[in-house]
Amino acid sequence: MGSDIYYMSFYIANEKSQLLEGKVDWRGRIATKDKHGGQGPSSLILGTFACENLASFVIGVTLVTYFNGVMHYDVADAATQVTNYSGTSYILTVLVAILADTYIGRFKAVLISCWIEFLGLGLLAFQAHFPKYKPPLCNILDPTSTCEKVDGKNAAFLFIALYLVALGSAGVKAALPSHGADQFDENDKKEAIQMSSFFNWLLLAICIGGSISTTFIVWIQEHKGWDWGFFVSTLAMLFGAIILCVGLPWYRIFVIKGSSAITEIFQVYVAAIRNRNLQLPEDSADLYEIDEDKEAAIPAEFLVHTDTYKFLDKAAIIQTSQQQQSSKPIDQWRLCRVTQVENAKILLSMIPVFCCTIIMTLCLAQLQTFSIQQGFTMDTRITNYFHIPPASLPIIPIVFLIILIPVYDQIVVPILRKFTGIPTGITYLQRVGIGLVLSALSMTVASILEVKRKQVARDNNMLDAIPVLQPLPISVFWLSIQFFIFGIADMFTYVGLLEFFYSQAPKELKSVSSCFLWTSMSIGYFLSSIIVKVVNKATKKVTNSGGWLAGNNFNRNHLNLFYLLLAVLCVLNFGIYLIVASKYKYRVQKSASDQDDSRVHALKDQMEESQMEN
Repeated sequence: MGSDIYYMSFYIANEKSQLLEGKVDWRGRIATKDKHGGQGPSSLILGTFACENLASFVIGVTLVTYFNGVMHYDVADAATQVTNYSGTSYILTVLVAILADTYIGRFKAVLISCWIEFLGLGLLAFQAHFPKYKPPLCNILDPTSTCEKVDGKNAAFLFIALYLVALGSAGVKAALPSHGADQFDENDKKEAIQMSSFFNWLLLAICIGGSISTTFIVWIQEHKGWDWGFFVSTLAMLFGAIILCVGLPWYRIFVIKGSSAITEIFQVYVAAIRNRNLQLPEDSADLYEIDEDKEAAIPAEFLVHTDTYKFLDKAAIIQTSQQQQSSKPIDQWRLCRVTQVENAKILLSMIPVFCCTIIMTLCLAQLQTFSIQQGFTMDTRITNYFHIPPASLPIIPIVFLIILIPVYDQIVVPILRKFTGIPTGITYLQRVGIGLVLSALSMTVASILEVKRKQVARDNNMLDAIPVLQPLPISVFWLSIQFFIFGIADMFTYVGLLEFFYSQAPKELKSVSSCFLWTSMSIGYFLSSIIVKVVNKATKKVTNSGGWLAGNNFNRNHLNLFYLLLAVLCVLNFGIYLIVASKYKYRVQKSASDQDDSRVHALKDQMEESQMEN
């Protein structure tokens, strides 16, 4: 018996110091802090994300040009196709995230997605290389030319390849950030700070990948051809998949339950509706929860009851008939745990924050489409011998972010932490709010600069100048101001949202939680497609150009008014966000040490009972 007590004691000490609950290594053994996870493996995950962004970022900034110049779509239609592609990619993150959290696991979801994206990029390179899969060469920007638009089998080939890339990119975005965050224990103070840094470095990885993508690959596309550009993207994706696999022996892999946590959320709503006529008890302690002492040895999350959304509390009301039949299995569609109800409340309270971030992606979509096309009408010279491609304009804020992110993470955050006591320096919602303000500023600047660009065209009698061939005497670097401001907004809002959703979501929904961000972006892209059509239709009869955004001639349309409209919408959205953020209450969860202590005490009780029996 003495040896049993010794090994039990050793197990207790080891569990508290090293064993990681709910995470295993690649062989299915319980992961330990000294051998698995941490900053080393997370660095490989960041490398994969950088490679994926290197491969896909260039598509977001040059696809309008590809659809317009090679596949012969009008600019507005090309912009719609790009936003539809981006929107679909982001909405698919939800599907992949559910599969990752429930059935296949986050690591496998990322790995499979890498190879799907690799295939899609390879097909795009194949189509771009062979002329018979594309329309005949034609300058669509020349008003006198009649260009044949891609159709039939070639159009099907294009969209199959493109949406394979969308699916693969969705999988990486859905599961990789959560898999990276899984390498840290958010209940360990030191690792919680490292996890916050991980999300900052995640943006840095995006910036590094994006900087190479918007310079090197864009240069290849312009000087070597679209086929070579897509081919380099394909190689980058291959390299990213290899980097991911290298870290397999050292990853902490989250253990999937095999049943959907989303189902548990639906059970709360169903049970609350079925129990809608029941009276809530005066004491919340009378609501149903599993016995923490009896279940201490079982990995279970316990949340403290809150008074928000009380109608959901009815899902946890214990009825008399259920007390009498306590020996029978509980009908989870009629009775739910308090923790289960609190998880449903948390997701419900996150929805208003989610809705307030949609407008920001609506603005981003314009920078990736119309702002790039503006650049083709301007002087792209840096020197007499070197020109910057308009698609490379995002490199300016990206370079700045590459410098700013380490400064923010290593200098600004520690200083703020001393004053606020918050591991992240400022709260997640404060960080998001700063980004929303900057996005409104970016659209305002974009509107002012477009007025200036059109004035130059008017003063030089170049309203009908052909883009690229007849550039306006105004530097393309004027557009870098709006890109620069929005880049800073990116750093605050998108990283803040990733941290916010990951930290607030239930353990089993970490991948799904990150999809709140991607879904917000998806809706923003789809909304962009809709608002462009609505604005054109609404302004068709009041403008000589046939709509604010109609046709291919930016010098005669009213893009400046469209940007101003977005700026106004951003300001109104920020006002709503202030109300939403002020009412949000961060989740209260029992600390890991408290839960570990309860498990340790349970094991000690078992040891004492064994001693008494002997």
